[in-house]
Amino acid sequence: MTRWAITVDLSRCVGCQTCTSSCKHANATAPGVQWRKVLDFEVGSFPDVARAFVPVGCMHCEEPSCLEVCPSTATRKRDDGIVTIDYDICIGCSYCIVACPYQARYRVDAPEPAYGRGRQMRHEAVRADPKRLGVAQKCTLCADRIDSGLATGLVPGLDEAATPACVASCISGALQMGDLDDPESNVSQLLREHAHSRMHEDLGNGPGFYYLHERAGPDAAPAGPPPMAEDPPGLAAVSPRLQTQWDWRAAMNFILGGSGTGLFAANMLAGPSSWWIALLALAMVGVGLAHVWAEIGKPWRFLNVYRHPQMSWMTREAMIALPFFALGGLGWLMGVAGLGPARLAGAAGALFALGFLYAQGRILRAAKGIPLWRRPEIVALILATGLAEGAGLLAALLVALEWPVPGWLPGALVLLLGLRFVAWRRFRTHIRRDGAPTKAIAALNACPALTFAPQAALAALTLVALLPLWAPVGELALFLAGLGAAASGWAFKYNLITRAAYDQGYALNRMPARGAGKSRAGLQPGWTRA
Repeated sequence: MTRWAITVDLSRCVGCQTCTSSCKHANATAPGVQWRKVLDFEVGSFPDVARAFVPVGCMHCEEPSCLEVCPSTATRKRDDGIVTIDYDICIGCSYCIVACPYQARYRVDAPEPAYGRGRQMRHEAVRADPKRLGVAQKCTLCADRIDSGLATGLVPGLDEAATPACVASCISGALQMGDLDDPESNVSQLLREHAHSRMHEDLGNGPGFYYLHERAGPDAAPAGPPPMAEDPPGLAAVSPRLQTQWDWRAAMNFILGGSGTGLFAANMLAGPSSWWIALLALAMVGVGLAHVWAEIGKPWRFLNVYRHPQMSWMTREAMIALPFFALGGLGWLMGVAGLGPARLAGAAGALFALGFLYAQGRILRAAKGIPLWRRPEIVALILATGLAEGAGLLAALLVALEWPVPGWLPGALVLLLGLRFVAWRRFRTHIRRDGAPTKAIAALNACPALTFAPQAALAALTLVALLPLWAPVGELALFLAGLGAAASGWAFKYNLITRAAYDQGYALNRMPARGAGKSRAGLQPGWTRA
């Protein structure tokens, strides 16, 4: 077998950006899109300062999280380890972008000439690739050069014409490319001779980029996890940044989809008088999905979302939505007509509603590039939040419409709010233990919506006590508690998707040895456990 990999000798890289320029020249990428870029790390304070230039890009991982989440199967992995994108079937959902922990993927929706629209240079017009618009794009490891070189008997990594442009142009020889499965290849020899590490290796992607930091030997320092640096000066370019691919439209899917499915499930227990509320719940989920459709780069390819049920939770969410709408709609029609099987169809639809809500939690869990989303605790939190929102909305609607309130509803609302609060506290506790981007934690603290759950639960408990004594006060308390349960969940999810969704950022396990010196600890900038 063949497994192409790249090694980066950090003691050799001088930060000249030649690899970046050659990549842009070879692939004609848009302004602001850098399939290969070089980061500038600096640690310490004068006079004890160390500096390193770190090339990054698509790592062509052994276990690519982008491939796992892709609903259209546009992202694929070749037998030689190169991860590719099929521009003809990609729907531009950007799920792979938020799933990549290396910030290596881009989406450009319209042509962007270097000097602005209407000022396109001749080479931009000649070399523009319209297939890249509205879809995900990234480094291809110059697969075309590799394939054509192999066809003519050349050796990638040794013969320039068969080697990726960035490696072939490196003026210092810091970048090397070769076959990791060949023990005699250049990269295999370099890895034997040098102590090395891989970025974010703890995430399990198995990146195909190896960073060499000093000669191997008995006194070579182990790579180890890099220490967190909460707000290091001058390192904003390598610190976590707020993702912008999933905006308020994605948030609306989680808000309306979660509340709608929670409302539908709760409504099925409320009695036969609430079929119009069931229709409202179906409409909420539908509007949430319509927001997603409006956000993707290639909306008319939306049917491609069903191509990857084996792995993608976005595909599974879309597949669960079909029987949910079918059974829910059928139950509504029969319920309005007064037919007996309506409750059975509605109950079956409620099961798919719960499945849809669970899929939403797993969608966030699989987005490995966003530290707050990938937390294992996020699934239980999304489930509890959606169910509490649904019960709260049902309570508020029944009171507002002056329809009978089931006796179990106030207690169920109290229970769900309690479960949501427990899930929230567990989520926060593990973040404090394991760390997260500093600005993401600040964004969570700035929106303490879910911390009001105990107050809402207390209001619900109060209404339970007051309802037998003074119905109007109890009903008002139930209405306010229900509305508060829903509104606090909406605020939390909007904040989670649009304001707290900072990416992984970059990290360097070891600063390289320069000259006769020794390597030193690197850092993970913009992270904290506080």
